[in-house]
Amino acid sequence: MTGPARTYGQFCGLARALELVGERWALLVVRDLVLGPKRYPELKAGLPRIPPSILSARLNELEAAGVLRRRVRPDLDAGLVYELTEYGSELDQVLLDLGLWGARSLSRPAAGDVFTLDTAILSLYTAFRSEAAAGVQVGYEIEYPGELVVHAMVDDGALKVSEGHHPGADLVIRCGRDAALLDVISGRVSPAEAVRSGRLALEGDLGDLELFARLFRLASAPEPEAGIVLR
Repeated sequence: MTGPARTYGQFCGLARALELVGERWALLVVRDLVLGPKRYPELKAGLPRIPPSILSARLNELEAAGVLRRRVRPDLDAGLVYELTEYGSELDQVLLDLGLWGARSLSRPAAGDVFTLDTAILSLYTAFRSEAAAGVQVGYEIEYPGELVVHAMVDDGALKVSEGHHPGADLVIRCGRDAALLDVISGRVSPAEAVRSGRLALEGDLGDLELFARLFRLASAPEPEAGIVLR
């Protein structure tokens, strides 16, 4: 396979991008490789509703498009992993921007919706506002339902998110199952109300949750700058 099986017949960068990564599940496969290489079973576990035949097809198509590659890692028993190429890694910011746009339309998880470790980590990178974090040093531990735990360390405008507990965190946030943290960073609920209602539980000061809401937020899109008029 040397190119996309279906084309839009358009000499357009956006059309070409959709030909490469626009098939169903393709961008979610890329999303799950943004944080590092994965084996086939790990990809399947993160996308539980994808049929194995479709996952294999998307992997083959993305490999043919130069978006990902297969590599053998001798340190693993089943040593074949999939990872993004340099070209594929250029989608990182595109995915974060698209995720931010889509997150503004999220409300409540539907029954059976999956929330994975990768999703938890990437959602924080998606909502992080580096300009609000200038000069800020703070650490957060976030505990989601299902024993899923991540920590986020902010250091003067930079963010590092990883799996697991962090003993030095300034604030521990325990989330319920109703997307209360999403409501806080969306501005639909104040930090104080989320805690007062029991939707979030804290170990630490409410002020650090208010800071969290400023550092991670789903703001409305800015107005286009003068110079390029799209409509």
